[in-house]
Amino acid sequence: MRKTLTALLLAATLPTLAMAMPEDGPRHERGFGGHMFRELDLTQEQRHEIGKLMREQMKSRHEITQRYLDKLPAAEKKAMQDELKAAETKNREAIRAQLKPEQQKTFDEIQKKLEERRAERAEFEAWKAEKAKKAE
Repeated sequence: MRKTLTALLLAATLPTLAMAMPEDGPRHERGFGGHMFRELDLTQEQRHEIGKLMREQMKSRHEITQRYLDKLPAAEKKAMQDELKAAETKNREAIRAQLKPEQQKTFDEIQKKLEERRAERAEFEAWKAEKAKKAE
């Protein structure tokens, strides 16, 4: 249980960390895991296949994690979500504190756009659940 929570906490903070990364950071390397495979001199086809494998692995890990999360009681799920949200907020604030004022403005704009997308997604998921419920 503790390992799962740690993994989920890490997964929740990765998008924030990725956004704060400098322009020349690893997320701008070519292909998936560019920094890990840079020295291998992979062909484009190899990079494509490795990227595909990594996406499949990420999807599989998500499905496995979700299977175990679905078994948690509602109170524990809520507590976990609250803890993850608090950790994400704390991390975001720590990252923001490291930025210069003009970078903070950009960071805030990015965060606002992300929140809007999350809200749209939540609205869509609610609509989709309602539609599925009516179809039954």
